[in-house]
Amino acid sequence: MALTNIYIDGFNLYYLAVRGTAYKWLDPAKLCQLLLPGQQINQIRYFTARVHSRPRDPLAPRRQAIYLRALETLPNLTIHYGMFRNRQKWAMPVHPLPGVTGPIEVWNTEEKGTDVNLASHLLLDGFRGQYEQAVVLSNDTDLALAIRMVRDDLAFPVGVVNPNTDPKAVTPRELTAAATFTRRLRVNALARSQFPDPRGTPKASSPNPPLGSPWPAEPAAPVSNRPQQLLHRCRRRSLAAPVCPPPLCPLQYPYVAG
Repeated sequence: MALTNIYIDGFNLYYLAVRGTAYKWLDPAKLCQLLLPGQQINQIRYFTARVHSRPRDPLAPRRQAIYLRALETLPNLTIHYGMFRNRQKWAMPVHPLPGVTGPIEVWNTEEKGTDVNLASHLLLDGFRGQYEQAVVLSNDTDLALAIRMVRDDLAFPVGVVNPNTDPKAVTPRELTAAATFTRRLRVNALARSQFPDPRGTPKASSPNPPLGSPWPAEPAAPVSNRPQQLLHRCRRRSLAAPVCPPPLCPLQYPYVAG
């Protein structure tokens, strides 16, 4: 039984495993026990950033705040915050837009600091001897160097859990080469790792939604096929939405821009 620290890339986990499912009320402590049976979970570090309200999803900050309050009730979990940066830029859409032949001005929302924070704590905890084994829940290849340094220079085993639940997805080669071992996250593990009550956050400092109040809903997906094909599917950590919707374009949701 190894003393184990877990490092969770929150947005990577959300977009690759949780978004669009019934398993958003995820208890990371339960999930870690399922993924690492027989191991002594010492500390779970959860890395995220506070989201901003957007016209298409004004309730996103409220949903996130409720979930973060639930995470704060877990005694061995700490939350580490990065930040979001919003800026306007010109970009070409990956898929052609009706009536548009060149670049358009988009809002570019980037999450900053998560990968750096995760890598820094992974290394610092290792230098301090705070674990005998580390596990990183992410498929971000930017973490490969830090993982390799812990394995080779600090001589601690490091596992990588790929949060992509798509059965056809593979763990990036950079992470496979850097880690001591790799595992996959399965949908049944998500289903078995849920908090018991969406409003059961007794240690939260701010008030919970009253019992019987509806859980803030995510925006409904568009019905037509064309906008659905253009919806953004989480390309790394960059989201882009038009500053002004292009003419004749039914898309009002973020899409992949490059």
